[in-house]
Amino acid sequence: MFKIKRRDFLKYSIAATGGILAPKVLGDFSILEGIPLAYAQERTTKLSKVEAKYYKKLEHKEIQCLLCPKECKVGDKERGYCGVRENQDGVYYTLVHSLICSANVDPIEKKPFFHFLPGTKAFSIATAGCNMNCKFCQNWQISQVRPEQVDNYNLTPELVASYAEHNGCESIAYTYSEPVIFYEYMLDCAKEGRKKGIKSVVVTAGYINHDPLVELCKEVDAIKVDFKGFTEKYYRDICRCELKPIMDRLVDLAKIGIWLEIVYLMVPTLNDDMKDIKRMCKWMLKDLGPLVPIHFSRFHPHYLLKNLPPTPVSSLEKAREIALETGLKYVYIGNVFGHEGENTFCPNCKKKIIGRIGYTITEMNIKDNKCKFCGEIIPGVWG
Repeated sequence: MFKIKRRDFLKYSIAATGGILAPKVLGDFSILEGIPLAYAQERTTKLSKVEAKYYKKLEHKEIQCLLCPKECKVGDKERGYCGVRENQDGVYYTLVHSLICSANVDPIEKKPFFHFLPGTKAFSIATAGCNMNCKFCQNWQISQVRPEQVDNYNLTPELVASYAEHNGCESIAYTYSEPVIFYEYMLDCAKEGRKKGIKSVVVTAGYINHDPLVELCKEVDAIKVDFKGFTEKYYRDICRCELKPIMDRLVDLAKIGIWLEIVYLMVPTLNDDMKDIKRMCKWMLKDLGPLVPIHFSRFHPHYLLKNLPPTPVSSLEKAREIALETGLKYVYIGNVFGHEGENTFCPNCKKKIIGRIGYTITEMNIKDNKCKFCGEIIPGVWG
């Protein structure tokens, strides 16, 4: 069993959350770390009207969306499955461009990214909407609603980049809900961020078509995919989508070469069969390679799955063991504060090269992309 002293627990908990902070005025670029922008900006009830990318026009003012594998056919004055893209007189529009319903300054480790600029901050934003319906969603209050049902705040891509810069963030993170559904806004923010030397990271379920993903990868720097399970039944029954398109997109990402990390939320009785875990790890090794980090994350009862217990830590440890035995080099345990599986170990000399407790870096033994102890090249984006 892992142990952590109470003194260290309090120390690292305070460091991870940024302590107790008071909100500042948004308009003068003085928001503080850890405080949502929403508390300091006037709300807007007006939705955006920016023409969407990736759709085709059909007869009788109908359109077909080509952004994600659902490929919704949408009649005039109707919306797609995501609820934030609307057909208006035969033209498809995104209704949430520059309309955030959640924003915060987070540690990059919270996303989680463990091999991408560790110890830095990410300016995190989201709009309403999602193209899936996961029964365990932690942010269902914004992902499973239409934009009219949340408080929206206008933040242009230029302002997003400026606020990220002002708050000392090295990246902008598109997160909390599903960034695929605010695709155009994400692209524009990433472009504005690059003008200021600020990178962009995407936290997504990966339910997107090939062409829009390729375009996105030209503008962003890293992608974390929440890999929900490894059976079609799980994706169909629990997430309301399909497994194969997501596997295909993961292969696309590996070929493109953008930095990629994967999270697998283990839900007791639903996707924690170790035979499926082993099959998944073998597939990852063959199709994605041994260097893509995977985080086995602990489930807690939430949303529509409050009847299930938290994931036993022993199940996470068994999954990690299987992944390492399969040949994956960087395997983590998530949502278990203080666990040894939060740390990064050199696959060659086995020494700890990044120490973590929660979202806090406790030691760093990587220099010039290499293990300080043995010189092994450690994949990632380190600076």
